[in-house]
Amino acid sequence: MTGFLIKVLLTGIAVIIATYIIPGVTITDSFLTAFVFAFVLALLNTFVKPVLTFLTIPITIMTLGLFLIVINVGMVLLADYLVDGIDIAGFFTALIFGVAIAILTWILNLIF
Repeated sequence: MTGFLIKVLLTGIAVIIATYIIPGVTITDSFLTAFVFAFVLALLNTFVKPVLTFLTIPITIMTLGLFLIVINVGMVLLADYLVDGIDIAGFFTALIFGVAIAILTWILNLIF
C-alpha cells in the first residue's frame, strides 16, 4: 500500500511539472488538485484500463497496438473530466501530457 501511495505522490509531482511544460494544461488549485488527479488516474489505470484493453483486443491487433495510445489518452481525459480544477485543451494536448507524465514519473522513480 505504501508503494502505491509513493507512486501516486511521484505522479502528482510529475503532473505539476508537466503542467508548467505543456501549454494547454492548467491546474487552478495547484498541489492538491495535481495529487487528486494523479490518484484518480492511478485508479482508472488500475480498474478501467484493463477492461477497455481486453474489450478492444481486435482493434488493438488490427492497429498493431497503436489503439493503446487512444486508451491512454482516454484515461487522461476521463481523469480530467472527473477532477475539478484541471483543464486539458484537447486530444493532442492530452496525448502530449500523458507522455510527459510517463517520462517524468519514470525519471522521478529513478531518482527516488
